[in-house]
Amino acid sequence: MNQSGVTLIELMVVLAVSAILLSIGIPGFASFIGGSRLASATNELVSSLHLARSEAIKRNSRAALCKSASGVACSTSGGWQQGWIVFHDVNNNAALDAGEAVVLTQPALPSNLILTGNGPVSNYISYAPTGVARLVSGAWQFGTLTLCQQSDQGGARQIVISSTGRPRTVRLASCP
Repeated sequence: MNQSGVTLIELMVVLAVSAILLSIGIPGFASFIGGSRLASATNELVSSLHLARSEAIKRNSRAALCKSASGVACSTSGGWQQGWIVFHDVNNNAALDAGEAVVLTQPALPSNLILTGNGPVSNYISYAPTGVARLVSGAWQFGTLTLCQQSDQGGARQIVISSTGRPRTVRLASCP
């Protein structure tokens, strides 16, 4: 009678080879996932900026994007990773007031992502009816939002808002 099967030694060799292959592949896969999350968050913000700009043009009135943890009020503390809202800013103050229509509510980004803006875009981004980014004072609003991972896997991204209000992305090897 012929019996077929695997010996304990053959099974241990297969498990050892599998463990080696997994130890090589998992760090690369984690980096891939981190890079994908970073790209996804970048795309969400750029999409929201395009939406705010197009709403300002469509409504022929100011539209704004501000950071918001609650989704019902703008925040002046913390980073953009807490989430943001896009709204029709009727009274041109870059703050969501009663009666102003909320166009989009973006929930918080994954906990390992940090999104900060430099001076002009640290709290809000506001678009005039022409589609140009303007501060509440009427001055040009251009600046840079930087998206980083706390673990620094997969680099970083910057969203640069030009003087005309158009956003563009820049890949960075690491957080500045």
